[in-house]
Amino acid sequence: MRVLVVGSGGREHALAWKIAQSPRVEAVHAVPGNAGMREVARCHPGLDGSDAEALLALVRAERLDLVVIGPEAPLAAGLADRLREAGVAAFGPSAQAARLESSKAWAKDFMARHEIPTARFALFDDLASARDYVRAGDGPCVVKADGLAAGKGVSVCDDATQALQALEDIMAERRFGAAGDRVIIEERLLGEEASYYAITDGEHVVTLAAAQDHKRALDGDLGENTGGMGAYAPAPVVDERVEKRILEEIVHPTLRGMVQEGHPYTGVLYVGLMIDAQGNPRVIEYNVRFGDPETQPLLVGLESDLLPLLDGAARGSLEEVAPPHFEGAAVCVVMASGGYPRAFEKGLAIQGLEAVGAMSDVVVFHAGTRLDEAGAYVTSGGRVLGVTAHAESVALARDRAYQAVSGIHFEGRHYRSDIAARALSRR
Repeated sequence: MRVLVVGSGGREHALAWKIAQSPRVEAVHAVPGNAGMREVARCHPGLDGSDAEALLALVRAERLDLVVIGPEAPLAAGLADRLREAGVAAFGPSAQAARLESSKAWAKDFMARHEIPTARFALFDDLASARDYVRAGDGPCVVKADGLAAGKGVSVCDDATQALQALEDIMAERRFGAAGDRVIIEERLLGEEASYYAITDGEHVVTLAAAQDHKRALDGDLGENTGGMGAYAPAPVVDERVEKRILEEIVHPTLRGMVQEGHPYTGVLYVGLMIDAQGNPRVIEYNVRFGDPETQPLLVGLESDLLPLLDGAARGSLEEVAPPHFEGAAVCVVMASGGYPRAFEKGLAIQGLEAVGAMSDVVVFHAGTRLDEAGAYVTSGGRVLGVTAHAESVALARDRAYQAVSGIHFEGRHYRSDIAARALSRR
């Protein structure tokens, strides 16, 4: 098979890396790709991943068999719909189904209609009403921009002062643009977070190992929300009993609800969960694509072939695919630019990639890098690298990941030192 991966981040690097290992794969292409992906895919940096017609032209010219869409924005814009209309197998949901992520307000209403457990919420499209609601509650809450904000449009607030500042950022200062035209204010759930992944062809479901992301910028889950500062898999908070409830109370009702509403869901359904001390799962959010950086440890620990899952979901034949096998544990530590998720400098030289790349059981996924005029790697984004290690246990994988991180340097580098600490505290 000849496969195209759409996207340019660490998630897409991981997808291309894993797809390229399949014995069924003849070639992997990436649009636009990134500097690190060149080792596993033929990149097309001159093409725009949201330009459906340009992608169709590439599919025809290169005789590509499957398109795997990484980011949420092209899905929300209908890229999968256009590809399927043209007879191209595409991994990812329709634009209508992608509303589970592209509109948090729509997703909350959907969960209410189908009795899917989630936090209590209120919706606002004007700043004054939202301020009044926060002042009346005067307690912990979560403020979310309704639209797509690259994973950063969520503020977990301890009190009304923080919530009012979040509203100011989103609605008054327009930090996330049109994504903040409407906000959702939710009760703040207590418990432990997990990311659960279900690959589906609209009817059949195949699940991957649960992961745990680290959204906040600083150790101890402090600081601003980011796109993700690291992740590990499997997440021990999702034991067999909890997973059974996630499937029965959330995943299957979600897929049935989408069918009932006329928009069957295909692709990967990412359910962001809060699991309380009693093991009760509630939905924090839906994503309609693989998470970033959770994809990195999920795929590094996946011993079986990923391609049949992606292709089976795209073609409606997932029931014919053997269940995936996840071995041991994997940990990803994100190395970010100083100042991320706010302003940061670009073009800083990165040292140590070659030596770390030669380490066993370590893979460095590129997220925000480019090659300078001399052909050397420099920083070009907020999240620069996803340093991922695989081992028999979370503890060993974590040690290996941080050993690798210590060998990579660029000015102002920033990373959390407590990735996977929750898993280790359970021992």
